[in-house]
Order: sequence, then structure tokens, then C-alpha cells
Amino acid sequence: MPSNDATITRDGVLGYDAAEIVTFDQATGAEFARYPVAGKEEAAAAVTAARSVTSAWWDLGFEGRAERLRAWRRELALGGEEGAALIHAENGKPLEEARVEVLGTLEHLEYVTENAARVLGGRDVPGSPTVPNQRAWVEYQPYGVVGVIGPWNFPLLTPAAILADALAAGNAVILKPSQITPGVAEWLIRTWQRAVPELPAVLQNLNGYGATGGALIEAGLDKLAFTGSVATGKKVVAQCAQTLTPVLLELGGKDGVIVAEDANLDEAAAHVLWGAVQNTGHGCISLEVAYVVESVHDEFVDKISRLARQVRTGSGEDAEIGPVPLPTQIPIIREHIQDALQRGATATVGGLDAVGDHFVTPTILVGVSLDSLAVTDETFGPTLAVVKVADSDEAVAHVNAGRYGLGSAVFSRERGEAIARRLRVGMTSINDVLVFSMNPAVPFGGRSDSGYGRKQGEEGLREFAYPHSFTAKTGPAQFPVTTFGRPAGALAGALAAVRDRILAEDGQND
Repeated sequence: MPSNDATITRDGVLGYDAAEIVTFDQATGAEFARYPVAGKEEAAAAVTAARSVTSAWWDLGFEGRAERLRAWRRELALGGEEGAALIHAENGKPLEEARVEVLGTLEHLEYVTENAARVLGGRDVPGSPTVPNQRAWVEYQPYGVVGVIGPWNFPLLTPAAILADALAAGNAVILKPSQITPGVAEWLIRTWQRAVPELPAVLQNLNGYGATGGALIEAGLDKLAFTGSVATGKKVVAQCAQTLTPVLLELGGKDGVIVAEDANLDEAAAHVLWGAVQNTGHGCISLEVAYVVESVHDEFVDKISRLARQVRTGSGEDAEIGPVPLPTQIPIIREHIQDALQRGATATVGGLDAVGDHFVTPTILVGVSLDSLAVTDETFGPTLAVVKVADSDEAVAHVNAGRYGLGSAVFSRERGEAIARRLRVGMTSINDVLVFSMNPAVPFGGRSDSGYGRKQGEEGLREFAYPHSFTAKTGPAQFPVTTFGRPAGALAGALAAVRDRILAEDGQND
């Protein structure tokens, strides 16, 4: 058990380390596997090996890399059931939900192989009137060696989306998975080694706790992508700042959903419930607070409560949500429910009795005060706090007042887009939930305490390549600009000409 002064996050206990990782089958509680923990020497060796193959990987070009990424995609598809079974065992989510992660990974790889050359290929940019004898263009270069620290809640899909972007952009990558789900990462690496046997060091993994992630950063990365809690993310950024290592941060969320007075309440209740409790609520984009307009509040609560009572929790084949695989998360979920109840909320479904030693059944809290932990802090469990608001303006104000800014949802027949555009978040689904995470062409990321940078889409590909700008002389200059000895009055004449052109554009030139 952690000490009383230990910092507990949804990544685990900060500062905890050991020589070995022991994983457990979440369905049975039996020991599943053991893995040695990588330290500084292993991290340094991995970075050295990765750096030794960066040129070979880049020199393949976009089509050469795409060919190998397609081969990897085939291997993942062939072994998809094995991967899903590993996710089910280590994470505990239902097998059907584990298959979703495999399917999503295959989609991400398809997107990058079809779009990397278009997005990251060289492109001409407009010339300058000051130097008309110069051609200008931009090319995108890989950073080199990218580290990826992944989470346990989506142990395959979350890191795989980042791996796809980084590899397609020409980087070598080292994955440090969560200590809860190292077997999933091991499987991922095995499929890579079968698909690309000539360049195995382009994708590697290191198992361990937070210290292993720290050792990976210390070993000299060119960029890091971290997914996890705000507390851990701040420590990661502080370490990366010592070497000015750029970081992509996908941190926590307290995602809100707005149910307007003209919402289809049957659809809203069904989708919001799923968005709140699917994957046992273990999602940075899980819906945790519903801001419901007063005129439809009671009806919405009735509908979603009825549906929530039907959700099946467990590890059997008919389960819809699974266990909580990180033991230290259970007390956090319990604390948030208890705090809300003590501040006057009511549980229409669930409550403190919903929180067991390994499983948490859905909880719907109504009459939740705005200063409750269930509204202000990330719960990361199958709970939904319902807040009654006068109108959608008040709902928007509450969402925007929060310290997070990741995902969101809006339900309104007539004003969904208008409401959504006012939200200061990274992503919004309108009359549905979480769909922005399912389309690999859609950039994924947040703002404020939810982090910065993007994976997925064109922005995700560019996240792992930096622009290299070029200019090249195409002929003699009208007069020297980049040497001394300019003709007297040349720049004064140029300035006057530009002034006259600007005034003519504004209709002010007499």
C-alpha cells in the first residue's frame, strides 16, 4: 500500500518503483505475467539503437515507410484476437471493447499510410516582392527519436495512434507502456518485428514505472508524447524542460455535455450514459458532468437513470463495463461520490454502495453543487454528475469556467453547432458523443490543464515533424538586398512603391 504522503494519480503512485512488474488477470485476480523493469542502462541502449536506424527509416521515403506500415497493419489484423485477449486480461474491459481498440489501431495506420506524403511532403510557398528572384518552399523533417509514455485505460489505441503518426513522419519510437498493461505493448512490438524484421529498432518498448519513463527522457529523446494525469504530466514537462525536449501532452479531462431545451431526450440519455460509463468511465474524454436545461432536466434524469440501472458490470461475456484495474483509483471514485452527497446531491442510481473492491457500477448524481469534486476534478470512473441550468448560456459558461478543456458534447435539434462553437475545448460531438475520437482524420487534443499538442489528422502528423524552410536564388536581383553596396535610394524607392500600392488597395491614393 502507498504511504499516507504518497501522491496518487490515475497513472499510479508517483515515485513508486520496483525491479519487476507483476500483472494480474483482471477477471480472476490470478497472476498473469512478470516483466523485468528497465532502468537507465536499458533506456540509454534503446535510444542508442533507435538513433542508429533513424536515417535508414527516413531514407525509405514516404512510400517505403508506408509499405512497411501496411505490413505491420496486416500483422496486427492477423493477430487482432490475441491483442484483444491481452487487453481484456490486463485491463479488464469486455472483449468486445478490446476489439474496438484493435479496429481503431488499424484505421489509424490506414490513415497515415494514405496521407503522410500529402501532408508532410515538400510544398512551395509564395515568393516575396522584396526578393522576387528567390524560390521558397517547405519540407517536413522528423525529430529523430520519439518517446511515447502510454496509459492503461486504452493500452493499445491511445499509444498506437501516436505511434502511427510518429512512424509515418519518419521517426524511430520507443514506447513506455503503463505498468498495468505491459503485455499489450509486448504484443505490439512482436507484430512490428514480424512485419519489419530488417529494422526492429525503429519501434521498441521499455517496461517499468515512472522511473523508467524518467530514464527514457534522460537518455536523450528528440520529442516525447505523454498521456496520463495532470500531476504526472507536470513532472514530465519539468524534466523535459531541462533539455528543452518538446512534449505532446494528453492529460486529464472533466468533459461536459450540454443538454439544451430542444434536445431529443431519448437520444441524449442513451448517448450520454454510454459516453459517461463506457470503458468503466476510464477515459480522459469520458463525459463526467451533464449541464441540463431546467425545462428538460427532470425528464432527462428519469430517462438516463432508467438506462443506467440496466448496464451490466463484470468480467463475463455479457458484461458491458469491466473492473477498475488500478486499485488506487477506487478510493478516488468513492471520495468524489461521497463529497457530492455530503454537499447535497442525490444518487438516483448507484451511490457509495456502487463502489466495491474491484468493480464500480454506474452512479448518476443529481443536484450536484458546482464546487463538488464530481464537478471540478477528474473522477475517472463510471459516474455522471447532473447540474441543472437555466439555459444553454449558463451551461456554456460552466464548461468554459473549468480548468480542463479536452472534449465535450452538445445535444440540441436546432442550435447544436452554435452552442458548440462557444465552447473553449479541443473537441465537441454534436448530437452524439466521443465520435471525434473515432475518426483518425480528426485532430485530438485539448487546452489548459488537458494539455497541448495534437495526435490524429494532419495536425497529428505534423506534430512529429518540424518544418524546414528553404529559399534558392533563381536569377539576378533587381538590386542587392543581401549584400552591402546597395544603390543610393533603392530601399527608399521600394518603400514608397509599397506605400503607394497599399494606399491604392484602400482607395486612399490621390
